[in-house]
Amino acid sequence: MERSETIINLSKALAKFHSFVGKIGKDANNPFFKSSYASLPHILDEISDPLEKAGLIITQFPDGTGLITILIHSETGEYLQAKYDMPVAKANDPQALGSAISYARRYAVSSILSLKIADDDGEKAMAAVRKPEKEWLNKGEKLDKAMEYLKTGGKIEVIEKKYSINKEVREILNTVIKQL
Repeated sequence: MERSETIINLSKALAKFHSFVGKIGKDANNPFFKSSYASLPHILDEISDPLEKAGLIITQFPDGTGLITILIHSETGEYLQAKYDMPVAKANDPQALGSAISYARRYAVSSILSLKIADDDGEKAMAAVRKPEKEWLNKGEKLDKAMEYLKTGGKIEVIEKKYSINKEVREILNTVIKQL
C-alpha cells in the first residue's frame, strides 16, 4: 500500500463517508454456486453519493497483472493506493481477464473503503470449487496392491480417481500394463 505523506483530511472524509453509507445488500445471484452477492454496479451506485458528500474520489485501473485502486481526498489530494495481483486461470483470454478485473474491483473497492457488505459469494464459490485432495500413491503396500489390481484386469482410471500419481509411480504402473 502507498499513501500520501499525510492522510489527516482523507481520514476525516472517510469517517464522514461512513456516516452516509450503511450496509450494502445483495442484489445479484450466482446460479452456478447457488449464492447471492453485491454486484460491482450495485456497490458503485450505493457509494456514489456518499463519496461525493464526503469529498472522496475512488479510481481503479488494471496495471499489468494487477489492479490499482486509489482513494483520493478531492480538496487536498491526499491518497491511499493499493495494488491487487490478479491471477487469471486462462492466459491470453480477454474474457477471463475481464472477469478477474471485475471481481478484483468489487473486492478492492469494498476493502479500501471498509464497506459493510452482506456478501459471502467468494467463500461459497471457493468451497464449491475445492475438491478434497487425493492421497498420493507412493511406493509400498498401496502401490503393490494397485499393481496387483492391474494384473487382475483392473483399470488405471479407477486408480487415478482414488490417488494422485507422480511421474515415477505412473511409469511403474505403465510398465505393469505393458507386461499384460
